Amino acid sequence: MGQDWTETVGQDGVGINNQEKIADIHRTTPIEADSRIFPGWYVPVMTMSDGERVVRPMRYRCRPARATPAYDELYPGTFNARRSSLNDFWRGEWGHTHAVIMVDWFYEHVNLHRAEGRELRPGEEPTDAVIQFRPDYGRPMMVACLFAHWRARKEGDEDLLSVAFITDDPPPEVSAAGHDRCVIPLQHENLTAWLTPDRNDLETQHALLDDRERPYYQYYLEAA
Repeated sequence: MGQDWTETVGQDGVGINNQEKIADIHRTTPIEADSRIFPGWYVPVMTMSDGERVVRPMRYRCRPARATPAYDELYPGTFNARRSSLNDFWRGEWGHTHAVIMVDWFYEHVNLHRAEGRELRPGEEPTDAVIQFRPDYGRPMMVACLFAHWRARKEGDEDLLSVAFITDDPPPEVSAAGHDRCVIPLQHENLTAWLTPDRNDLETQHALLDDRERPYYQYYLEAA
């Protein structure tokens, strides 16, 4: 799962042009990039419906039910929901509409010199780099999310299901790589409690986020 790139990613991780995109449509061999998502793309999301766990496609950039379509342009960073803003910015979803996305690893944009564990050299300008963070236990993480069901209000609009990762302060190794937040992998035994929140007991929901899995994240420089 990844952060925002404006280009389409090819097999070697670099941008591809329109002709290459067309050729890629006919490819039948899966590659790692096929499982990577970007803001605005659709991803399978687990929620609870009528007492049953269901998986539905949702857009990875959340538009709250109370918002207008213009919200997408005003707040383009809503693929992440900072934990510190759950009680205000995300008040319509927090404690109401919780979800989970299964994630093998995630990507973040950082300053290259931070990722390399050094200070800027004299005259050097900060350079953007993409880091892949992988949990050390070698299995998918159940990442805590919020989702929204936005309903069309006028002719020509369409209903929208959309989702955001909840992020929190990073563990030391993520911070050392230059990033200031991290996804929250839930404990498997807390899945049902997370997907069936009680709006009147938000302390329990915070406790589920605190009782997270805490893998060590190995990181790799993906692109710079």
